[in-house]
Amino acid sequence: MLSTIYLIRHGRTEGDDTKRYKGSIDLPLSAAGVSQIQQTASLLARYVAAASEAYANSYLRDIHGTAGNVKAETASVSGLEAVYCSDLRRAFMSAKIIADSCGLIPVTVPELRERSFGLWEGMSFSEIREQYPREFENWAENPLLYSPPGGETTTSVEKRTLAAWKIIAAAHPAGQIAVVAHGGVNRVILSHILGAPLENIFRIEQGYGCINIIEQWQRYPVVKLMNGTCSSQDNTQ
Repeated sequence: MLSTIYLIRHGRTEGDDTKRYKGSIDLPLSAAGVSQIQQTASLLARYVAAASEAYANSYLRDIHGTAGNVKAETASVSGLEAVYCSDLRRAFMSAKIIADSCGLIPVTVPELRERSFGLWEGMSFSEIREQYPREFENWAENPLLYSPPGGETTTSVEKRTLAAWKIIAAAHPAGQIAVVAHGGVNRVILSHILGAPLENIFRIEQGYGCINIIEQWQRYPVVKLMNGTCSSQDNTQ
């Protein structure tokens, strides 16, 4: 069987004029963020509608040994069947916009919330560089070995996030679902799927409102799209 998971980052939040670590601070979407996710929902609808044809034409059917079995692969891809999200407001509001367009209700999963940044929560990047120059440099260089002072480790984020991810994926062995989370959480999930070292998570870009497409084939998951956005979206922060 074959399923597709659309892993999405929430939209822009209130107070985004200055780059800062929000972490577990529960901020809502800004007006720009609402508009951004509405565009994301429209883009997602196009991906969902085109899934059957994409499955049928994919060379991965041959790699995974399922060629000739298109009917079984496409039987459950008529539409989005579930939307999961972090319980922080920016993720839930984003998920609700997407779910409302499909007649669904978002399912909150606390394990998908963004990491706590400890003493850096709410601080701007310039403030952190000024007050914690060595710690910030270590964190940027290797986020696996170093963590924000008093904050959650990358290993801890990986443990709780992947546990939730595996439960969600197992509940949908066929069909299409959406998961709305955060930049840090998405990077950890994508690193796991790609087999990339966790110290390299900052090599993966995740703009506000972006879509990542993961196809769950029989042998292994495949990243089909990463950091996809509408061309008119502003993802500079």
